[in-house]
Amino acid sequence: MNDSIEALTREICTFRDAREWAQFHNPKEMAVAIAAEAGELLQHFVWQSAEQSEARVAERRDELASEMADVAILLFEMADGCGIDLAAAMRRKIARNEERYPVAKARGSNRKYNEL
Repeated sequence: MNDSIEALTREICTFRDAREWAQFHNPKEMAVAIAAEAGELLQHFVWQSAEQSEARVAERRDELASEMADVAILLFEMADGCGIDLAAAMRRKIARNEERYPVAKARGSNRKYNEL
């Protein structure tokens, strides 16, 4: 099985197209759906301490995986629909973060890049 972003996006779009759902998947609706699914993921951790959230991951791994998959599926499809090469965009962002968060300044710190 090929797990590349491109291959997964093709699978997602094949699923969507077989159901004729593309008509409902404009950029605004996709962004709303991503936010909604991210909220469902977040709901697992509301009012949880760091220790409780670690335990929640161990106890509900399958549920969390499903919520994460929902977010990723929608994101991959949205990127495709917007003509964005998600892998390239991620690599650019990682490179930008390398500049913003140099190891010498950022290691062990949770400060934002403009506070380092």
